[in-house]
Amino acid sequence: MSETGSGRRRDNQRAKVYDGEQLLRGIFDRADEFGHRTIEVYGSQLTLPVERRFASVESVQSYVDKVLALNWVRAHWNRASLPVRVRSRAGTTAAHYEPENAVLAVPLHTTWALRELVILHELTHHLAPDQTEAPHGPEFCTRYAELVDGTIGPEAGLLTRSTFTGCGVRFG
Repeated sequence: MSETGSGRRRDNQRAKVYDGEQLLRGIFDRADEFGHRTIEVYGSQLTLPVERRFASVESVQSYVDKVLALNWVRAHWNRASLPVRVRSRAGTTAAHYEPENAVLAVPLHTTWALRELVILHELTHHLAPDQTEAPHGPEFCTRYAELVDGTIGPEAGLLTRSTFTGCGVRFG
């Protein structure tokens, strides 16, 4: 990967990661909508765990604090010891992470962003040991899958890896 003027590597996988996440969220949405939590993935039956949903900045902040305090998260990623502040974001656009201030901004006027998979995506940016890595590069994807696996459950982690791989995402 080549570098950008800001010292960060190019985000060559961004579209593939977003495609994989859209599929992943759709699978969880259908499981919630129809109440069928058992799915087949590459010949294996998985029972999907329930993905947490949030209703406020305070509920997201509480969740973020708890994830960053988990012993295994702190053992894996040094940046877990750095607190993240959650704030609301105007409009209905995507959630995002602001690395310069360790701020996670979430839009409150849309339900798609107030869900565990989206919050874990933004936390994955925070946990990057090297803030010059590609924002959605192989290292990010590995970290995200590990975070999903350890917080939502191993079935969700396997589904994340499978969905991402099917979209052509590389892991590092």
